[in-house]
Amino acid sequence: MPNAAGLSPKERYSFLDDYSEGAHPLVLEALIASNTTQETGYGNDRYSAEARRNIRLHLGRDDVSISFVPSGTSANAISIAACLRPHEAVIAASSGHIVTRETGAVEASGHKIINVAPQNGKLTPESIIKALDDNWHYPHMAKPRLVYISNATEVGTVYSKAELTVIKQLCEERDLLLFMDGARIGAALTSTVNDLTLGDILELTDIFWIGGTKNGALLGEAVVVKHPQLAQDFEFYVKQHGSLLAKSRIMGVEFAELFRENLYFDLARRANAAAEKLSRSIVGAGYTLRADTETNQVFAILPLGLVKKLQQDFVFYVWEKCGADWAVVRLLTTWATDVGQLEMFNQTVLSWVP
Repeated sequence: MPNAAGLSPKERYSFLDDYSEGAHPLVLEALIASNTTQETGYGNDRYSAEARRNIRLHLGRDDVSISFVPSGTSANAISIAACLRPHEAVIAASSGHIVTRETGAVEASGHKIINVAPQNGKLTPESIIKALDDNWHYPHMAKPRLVYISNATEVGTVYSKAELTVIKQLCEERDLLLFMDGARIGAALTSTVNDLTLGDILELTDIFWIGGTKNGALLGEAVVVKHPQLAQDFEFYVKQHGSLLAKSRIMGVEFAELFRENLYFDLARRANAAAEKLSRSIVGAGYTLRADTETNQVFAILPLGLVKKLQQDFVFYVWEKCGADWAVVRLLTTWATDVGQLEMFNQTVLSWVP
């Protein structure tokens, strides 16, 4: 089980997550500038309308529904509930966020999650087919209806256009919906190994969301629903899940600014570059990575002595133990990662002697 034991994170520099900081200054300026205007509530304000227009410009389509919700768990739970009938189930990687980090939110709405083993954090057509083959005895078993993927994945890897295309083709053949968790979609789309665009993701999924919480916003995610039949009653599900905020204008202001030009992608690119610097130093010191560093997450296998040394100045998750003397640590970088702290971490790694 991951842990971050030790001193308070406030006393050390944090690589724990990518939401420790507040919002980017331009987002804060936009919030202050809009603060005294009077707006209609529940997402019907002028700023939410502007945010939808800006996001649609980046998507290349103006006929999609966009709803703002306050958190990633709410985005996942609401989207899945809106897509499924009571007897229908979700296929997800066993490492997926809805499986490991959402306290049964999907199951609480009455939907079974069928876990499959990931490959490098990803689902594959073969793993989806196996889940279908293993869950066939209707009406005695829940019926698979939706495939859940994350981009970037929980180990920081990204789907290629070819990988996403074959999954989408399989979903269409087997009458499955494809849903993408986009908590770190900015990091995925600005990865140096990425070949997808935001428009590609729209075309190759049925529903997905764009994460703001982990990329420059104070809070908030934008759920994009392509099909009119799914979008029709989506706001009812948002309301039932307690996520239709009277002051949704806050999320509208944020997303309007993030997508006014390319700020959203510039911030994600900055976070990825910081992670790449960490990764290069770790590998340069002779250590290995649990997964290739493709976005802003670094999973490194380090000796426990070095881990303890680093914990004197930094806080991060010890993700899992590897034998008696080694551990996998997870390091997260952001748009605001301090260059000086980054260099201090790297110097500690490069200079450490057992």
